[in-house]
Amino acid sequence: MSTPFNIGLLLFPELTQLDLTGPWEVFARMPGVSNYLVWKDRQPVMSDRGLTMLPTTTFADCPPLDLICIPGGPGQIALMDDEETLAFVRRVAENAQWVTSVCTGSLVLGAAGLLQGYRATSHWGSIDQLSLFGATPVQERVVRDRNRITGAGVTSGIDFALTVAEELLGRDAAEAIQLQMEYDPAPPFDSGSPRSASAERLTQAQQQMAAFIARRRAASEKAGERLKR
Repeated sequence: MSTPFNIGLLLFPELTQLDLTGPWEVFARMPGVSNYLVWKDRQPVMSDRGLTMLPTTTFADCPPLDLICIPGGPGQIALMDDEETLAFVRRVAENAQWVTSVCTGSLVLGAAGLLQGYRATSHWGSIDQLSLFGATPVQERVVRDRNRITGAGVTSGIDFALTVAEELLGRDAAEAIQLQMEYDPAPPFDSGSPRSASAERLTQAQQQMAAFIARRRAASEKAGERLKR
């Protein structure tokens, strides 16, 4: 691993903050790593749930990145039609050792043309949309295919980042970080995925998300068609 190892996480309006802050917590504990929150400018950026964060660098000033990570969230829909952002992601990915995402950030990678022919994952509600970008959807918490590493929905960002830590520093270091964070999941309910939730709970969630998922799919279909031109 080169030192410093530069990691950039895209910070955009209406992202889901845990998609970003979960991995950040792991990355910030990795020795020899410099972390950057990257956006078009340095103005405060508000997440989908009202948490405001500050970018630490801009597209123009961002140093070369060894790893780029794209979080997800409602704001991801706009990014798939944002050529300035997609161009930045493509440019950085050309020389990055690792091209990564959490949750629906993988759809942004797809819209940038960076997942064609790769296995990848995303949030369970939108994972099928990966096929629109020439990717193979895989329903696993973390999926690695060559230098692409993608995490599933929201909380899987910690699992994803620990996978990166193991890849860069070895298992001992990754386990030490996991212990420091006391990352020892024991959820109060066994309903955290479609595989474990009751049929009633899953149907309820699907109904609640239906209109939003339809809007996301329309954006994915548009972006997927643009890749074919």
